[in-house]
Amino acid sequence: MQRLLLAMRAASEPTRLRILALCRYGELTVSELVDILGQSQPRVSRHLKLLVEAGLLERNREASWSFYRLSKDDPMTALIDTLLALIPVDDPVATLDRERLAAVKQERTRRADEYFRRNAANWSRIRALHTDEAKVDRAVRDVLLRSQPETLLDIGTGTGHVLALAAPDVKSAIGIDASHEMLSVARDRMERAQLSNCQVRHADMYHLPFESGRFDAVTIHMVLHYADRPASVIREAGRVLRPDGRLILIDFAPHEVAAMREEHAHLWMGFSDDELKGHFLDAGLEPEKPVHLAGDPLTVSIWSARRAATSLAVADERTVAA
Repeated sequence: MQRLLLAMRAASEPTRLRILALCRYGELTVSELVDILGQSQPRVSRHLKLLVEAGLLERNREASWSFYRLSKDDPMTALIDTLLALIPVDDPVATLDRERLAAVKQERTRRADEYFRRNAANWSRIRALHTDEAKVDRAVRDVLLRSQPETLLDIGTGTGHVLALAAPDVKSAIGIDASHEMLSVARDRMERAQLSNCQVRHADMYHLPFESGRFDAVTIHMVLHYADRPASVIREAGRVLRPDGRLILIDFAPHEVAAMREEHAHLWMGFSDDELKGHFLDAGLEPEKPVHLAGDPLTVSIWSARRAATSLAVADERTVAA
């Protein structure tokens, strides 16, 4: 009862109700809300603090920014949906807020497009060296959906490609990345596609900000070749898997394309089945049969492994020891 009263008091103030109405369209920063609402930063921050404390908003930090989104807590979600449904579509204040929100999103899209244009040539050159990307995507979906996961973590999400691929089939998905520019591109992509069950966060793949056993599935798509400690990444990914959860790792098989190291900063020239099998076993995961998609000259491999029901405690002990 007390929690419900706190939430209702928080939502009953005009500016806070406007904030809730804006956040149903996606994550927003304090500065973006300041621009839309036409209020001072301290005042908007105070309203946001109260909404977070009441459980109506979630706050995710990303360097010097904080992103706010509607709570996914079921009781609070029901309350928010009920309140927002009562706001008239033609309400003049809400209409102006939506117009200003559109301008904010346009600016986001402009920045994302600019970054993508600067880097698209490099990505296109790499894609030309391996098998058709659509074929890889189909194979990834087949492996990922084999166990029908509800919750997904995508490590090194980049532009959010895997999130978009999995969004129709999972209840919720989180992508993490160390690059703020990549996260901007991914966030813009999620908003354009209206993937409300997906979100992205700034995080370190060696120290994931999630409790053990949180996710049904974890994906690592074309990221491990950049990792100076691949075994540590796999061990940390295994830690956050639930019992019977699965890790799906997509990367290159061993190759001799020197340009990948010299021009694209790859630390590893692909991975062998035996190498990944050893990392999986060390992380308390049971390796499954890999999938190899031959290209010229690069072969894309999909390795997967399952978290045994009894191995979570062992993995936690190893993580602490490391």
